[in-house]
Amino acid sequence: MLLTGCLFSRNNYPIVLVHGLFGWGKEEMGDYRYWGGTSDLEVILEKAGYTVYTVSVGPISSNWDRAVEVYYQLKGGQVDYGLGHSKAYGLVQKPEKKTYSGLYPEWDSNHPIHLVGHSMGGQTIRMLEYLLTNQIYADSKKETLEKSALLGRAREGWISSITSIATPHDGSTLVDIIPKIFPFIQYFIGLAGVVGTDFYDFDLEQWKFKRGSNETWTNYVQRMREHPAWDSKNISAWDVSVNGASELNGFLTSNPSVFYFSYIFSASHQDSTTGHHVPNKDVFLLIRSRARLIGSKVIFRSDGTETDSTWWENDGIVNVCSMAGPTTGINGSDPITPYVEGDPLIQGQWYTFGPIKMDHYQSVGHMIYGKQRAKIDSLYLNHAELLYTLPAQ
Repeated sequence: MLLTGCLFSRNNYPIVLVHGLFGWGKEEMGDYRYWGGTSDLEVILEKAGYTVYTVSVGPISSNWDRAVEVYYQLKGGQVDYGLGHSKAYGLVQKPEKKTYSGLYPEWDSNHPIHLVGHSMGGQTIRMLEYLLTNQIYADSKKETLEKSALLGRAREGWISSITSIATPHDGSTLVDIIPKIFPFIQYFIGLAGVVGTDFYDFDLEQWKFKRGSNETWTNYVQRMREHPAWDSKNISAWDVSVNGASELNGFLTSNPSVFYFSYIFSASHQDSTTGHHVPNKDVFLLIRSRARLIGSKVIFRSDGTETDSTWWENDGIVNVCSMAGPTTGINGSDPITPYVEGDPLIQGQWYTFGPIKMDHYQSVGHMIYGKQRAKIDSLYLNHAELLYTLPAQ
């Protein structure tokens, strides 16, 4: 465990951006960026002197599948989801078209990275840390190790820091209120209708699912919604549910060699008449109804307990109380504390920022202008500066 301080040299490790649900890469959705909207946060950070890589992973895939894809997009090579994992869920273990030259082939313990994930991307980068630092077995008896480039042997020191942006570490009750992730797709379909869909792919080759050469966008989405993957645990809908996130938290615990940061966003306020939470005036139209649902409903967990009114404040998609860091699961809460400028930072502990008054998609630069745009740009620039002040390994 290390404390930051003046005795340590600064680092210049690359910053890797990992999108959330229904996210997309730079080759998709025209000039509209997941990270920045009409602007481009990667370019803004690069102009300020930072090295930045943006990955594009399965927009509705599980955190395991997405984490594996992040690894191969950075290191290069053919994606390998693991023999055991693929057999368990009936996946194509090594999809033919998922082969990458590598954005940062040098990545190892001598060349670590900073990982930044928005929404589900925050869970994905925690999963990547787990897959890197643990021996993964190909069988349930734990007798045979996986043999892929990523899985099968433990590696330490590859990740300097993990930062989550509006991440449902403890799940989002919205998924339990309206099952199968459909509340998230409403925003995306509305956005896609504006910027275009010709170059968008749900990226589910491991499930033997792809868009037909002349298939309409409407039919493509409908087939995706009816896919049997939704009935498994190897899908985003499970991972971001309250029960699914709790299961993940049982083994995705903080690493005492990694710095952790979380950004909390809020776009609701309490209604004085009902006591429920309602959306703020500037919340994007397509998620206003979702904010009202999250702000008034309780859901039951698998152990029979239920959420309460502390779960009502939200950013239109994720409960505010879920964003600070993982608190559920069999091992209890990770260490979590507010960030205080100037205080020494301890590895293995989450440092929180916020709540910041913006909705779930404004937190990555969507549908914002003027002062709000400047605020988001400054947030990412300031955080990059903080990451570069962390001690070099």
